[in-house]
Amino acid sequence: MVDRLVNSEANARRISMVENCFGSSGQPLAVPGRVLVGEGVLTKVCRKRPKPRQFFLFNDILVYGNIVINKKKYNKQHIIPLEEVKLESLEDDGQLRNGWLIRTASKSFAVYAATSTEKQEWMAHINKCIEDLLRKSGKKAVAEHAAVWVPDSEAAVCMHCKKNQFTVLNRRHHCRKCGAVVCGPCSNKRYLLPNQSSKPLRVCLNCYDELSLQKMMNNSTAYKSDQMVSADSSGEEDSDEDDENNRSQQSFSEATVEQVNIVYILKTILTNIYNDLVS
Repeated sequence: MVDRLVNSEANARRISMVENCFGSSGQPLAVPGRVLVGEGVLTKVCRKRPKPRQFFLFNDILVYGNIVINKKKYNKQHIIPLEEVKLESLEDDGQLRNGWLIRTASKSFAVYAATSTEKQEWMAHINKCIEDLLRKSGKKAVAEHAAVWVPDSEAAVCMHCKKNQFTVLNRRHHCRKCGAVVCGPCSNKRYLLPNQSSKPLRVCLNCYDELSLQKMMNNSTAYKSDQMVSADSSGEEDSDEDDENNRSQQSFSEATVEQVNIVYILKTILTNIYNDLVS
């Protein structure tokens, strides 16, 4: 059905109407091969509270925006390439029902439909578009996705130190790696997350330590691999002296990694002991 609508006048009119609803604040949406598959209002879980948003599903992108005048005017247009999207169904929880996660490399969030049938239809259509895109392009699905932010209302105190209460002066912050709500002192580090931004982003202390340790481990592994490639590419037999030097370098590298692990474990233990004493 999507293929039949590609060059139809009806599809062109529908896409033009969506562009007009966003006005000059939105990006052009009419491109060759693009088809408007469906549209509707979904409740998006935002940082402060759930809010209704107008969603438009195309065969290659998902577009949503704020509702100014229903069916007539929208603003704050967001465009998500479907090749990056992964869906995860959510269990019903109190008043939040018929929901699922929309995960991408740069941003992830939850949405809720009015009925179970509507949820199933949205998820089925989105997944079908994703499958068709990946099959035609030959690309693989994105492996790493951004964390879903914990809503402000679910954290009265810092989720890291479990002590600092949030007030007008003591603001909430979100870790860009795990999505936890944390206080300023517990998120005073920044780390480069290339999938989300070209600049270092705010992360909690736990994630900073884990990311830093992982980077050190990767660098150590890369160094050892480079040393092995260098030795293998020489074309000469290793002498006894070279063997001894290689063993010494390997032992030093392994010892360095082991020391890093020990320091990290000790730091974690001391932090836990300190938190237990002051709590």
